[in-house]
Amino acid sequence: MSISTTSFTVNNKTYSPPARPVVVICLDGSADEYLDATMARDRMPNLKKMTQAGYRGMVRGALPSFTNVNNSSIVTGVTPAVHGICGNFFFDTRRGEEVMMNSSEYLRAETILAAAANAGRKVAVVTAKEKLRDILSHKMNGIAFSAEKANQAQVATHGIGNVEEVLGLPTPAIYSADASLFVLRAGVAMIEKGMADFLYLSLTDYMQHTYAPEDEPSLAFYEAIDHELGRLLAQGTVVGATADHGMNAKQKADGSPNVLFIETMLTAQFGEGFRVICPITDPYVKHHGALGSYVAVHLPEGADEADVAAWLQQQPGITEVHNKAMAVHLLEQPEDRIGDLVVLSARDVVVGRTPAHHDLSALDSGLRSHGGRYEEMVPLLISHPLRAEYKGKAAGDPRNFDVFDFTVNGTYFN
Repeated sequence: MSISTTSFTVNNKTYSPPARPVVVICLDGSADEYLDATMARDRMPNLKKMTQAGYRGMVRGALPSFTNVNNSSIVTGVTPAVHGICGNFFFDTRRGEEVMMNSSEYLRAETILAAAANAGRKVAVVTAKEKLRDILSHKMNGIAFSAEKANQAQVATHGIGNVEEVLGLPTPAIYSADASLFVLRAGVAMIEKGMADFLYLSLTDYMQHTYAPEDEPSLAFYEAIDHELGRLLAQGTVVGATADHGMNAKQKADGSPNVLFIETMLTAQFGEGFRVICPITDPYVKHHGALGSYVAVHLPEGADEADVAAWLQQQPGITEVHNKAMAVHLLEQPEDRIGDLVVLSARDVVVGRTPAHHDLSALDSGLRSHGGRYEEMVPLLISHPLRAEYKGKAAGDPRNFDVFDFTVNGTYFN
């Protein structure tokens, strides 16, 4: 099977792919502790071999450390300030309404995937969550479908139909380990069948929201991931993997959620009119109850921004408060899509809106979530040795959205 090695340039970076399959994986929610716990028990032999031959290190993700933000950065290779996706959910000031940010209409940058397809690669995107498919497949000629709605894929709209029959995989439940494993198995199947040679596989973090790294369901899940990594490597694939964010327990000693309801707090202190947006909000309420460690605050007319920020910064459990200018500069945010203030919380604390805005009854277990600084650092895994230039980059401040660069440009083959 002939594989194109034509170079392509997107967002001011040139990619020169090798004449072998390339797979980049987003291990959603995979804090490094999950890999450590499973590898320490010798249950990830393929990952061990992969990182001995290639590279394993830590990289800095994009903030807020949420799914849509970081997947968008990974497939474009740029920050949220450039690609425009600053959450799963935001207040659209043009429309005057709160909306899901899961449409490619909000994406302001071209994707590496679309450029690779235009350069002759057979590109495929498989995402666990349907909410990501439109963004990831923006202007892309190829295959793009979700595990969540695999049985609804059509050739005209997804580049593939009859997924269950073609790939031999049943559509999984989204709240399951199988939702992520389906993505990896679909990738393996498409490479084996010659349907794709340049793939992005994005998993879901249901397991990490539900289980700690040492819990047996987590260990079994990562062992199953390792099996699929072995199948990819057996095909001669160059594999790069990272995560969109880490994961931490956000609960008190008694196991109850450790929540600060920011809109309620501000209303009690300063009066009515505040609007707090939780960018983690998405349809998957069993994951996190729309509670994460980052919120945006829209101030009422006449409010003193400096006074509000100073008061918030003094509250226990709040670690950072930034005005819009600092959020743009320090957190790499798109200026027109964030609030007047952004608030980040401690490692074991989530920030929400009001108690009425969050249904915690849907949570399967104690609250584990993400969104802030404490979930910003994530693994980077590369299956093949790094070129000298990229060893230098790895020793600096690499980002999770450099994963395509490292995988495509940064490796060499013995």
